[in-house]
Amino acid sequence: MIRLDPIELATGMYKTAILDRLTGEDDPYSVKTLSRIESTKEKPNMIPSAFESRMVGCVCEEDSNTIVWMWLQKGEPKRCQCGHWFELYYQPMLEVEKSSIPV
Repeated sequence: MIRLDPIELATGMYKTAILDRLTGEDDPYSVKTLSRIESTKEKPNMIPSAFESRMVGCVCEEDSNTIVWMWLQKGEPKRCQCGHWFELYYQPMLEVEKSSIPV
């Protein structure tokens, strides 16, 4: 029976995700849920983004299953209807060097 290495068979974004996990990066696209902290306009919850704007959701009450969605713009703190503040900060996009991908 021939055994094939899954990394050799993987391509594109799937291969990038596998290689990221092998290097210890388990959320390269910043899609995991972040726990919010008590926040003010001067000290908001910081949200990573490689773009000028990003849509984020806030679960205002711990036992709620409703998400309040809002657009954040770079450099403009925004307050959710529950009172928590959010602001974007720049995080560069994930770049994969061709030399780091085994052939």
